[in-house]
Order: sequence, then structure tokens, then C-alpha cells
Amino acid sequence: MAALPDSARAVLESDALAHLVTLEADGRPQVSCVWVGLEHDEIVCASLGPRRKLENIRRDPRVSLSLEAQGTNQLGLRNYLVVHGNGRVTEGGGPELLQRLAHVYLGPEVKFPPMDDPPPGWVVRIAIERVGGSGPWTSQSATTRQS
Repeated sequence: MAALPDSARAVLESDALAHLVTLEADGRPQVSCVWVGLEHDEIVCASLGPRRKLENIRRDPRVSLSLEAQGTNQLGLRNYLVVHGNGRVTEGGGPELLQRLAHVYLGPEVKFPPMDDPPPGWVVRIAIERVGGSGPWTSQSATTRQS
């Protein structure tokens, strides 16, 4: 697992939406916009129902995420974080993770999912292999590189 610089950790714990890229059976990329958080140095996201991204990760765990970050680089372009890793899908825990992430993305008083008895869902856990993009994280770690 790659070391995660504090500046990259801050982006992953912010309310920046992540673009999760998984691979279809024929190798084409499939993109989903997801809420993300961190647990024990892994990136986590959740789903209540069966989704293509879950099928793709079960078949091929290679994933990438991109998030738009605050700040700009020397050229005045917006910073962004790219993470490459391997995902795994675990059953259950979806509603609990979504509720925790809803406090970040929607506000502290929000109930999410907005139902009394949500299905158990799934949690995707991504082990980080490398970090790149444009931002302070690209110069803080030997394990990072431009994406």
C-alpha cells in the first residue's frame, strides 16, 4: 500500500465527489460518481443496491479515482487528486457508511438513506497503490507520481 500524504488524505475526507473508474469485462472503463471516505488507510464507498461497479470490482479489482481539489497549480489550473488501487466488495454496512458520509456531503443533521429499513448494501474498500494528479501530494511522497 502506498503512503498517503496528509494533503491527499484531506481531499479524500472532504466533500469532493469522486469519479470511480472500474473495468468492464471487455476492458472499457466504467465511471461512477461516488461519495468516499477513509477507514484504516483504505478508501471506502458504499452502495445500497447491486451496481455495475460492484460486478466490475469483483471480476477485476483494479480501480482509479479522481477528485477535484481546492487550490491551483503554478499554471493557475485547479488541483486534482488521482488514486490507483485495488478494490474489494464486502457485504453489509452500506447504510451505516452512507450515513457517515452524508454528514460530510449533505450536512450534520441529514438522515441518509432516507428510509426506515434500508437494505444492508455493500461497502467497497480500496487499497491505495499510488497517488498522483496535480497538487501538494505529488511532491510529498516517493510513492506518488504524476497521472
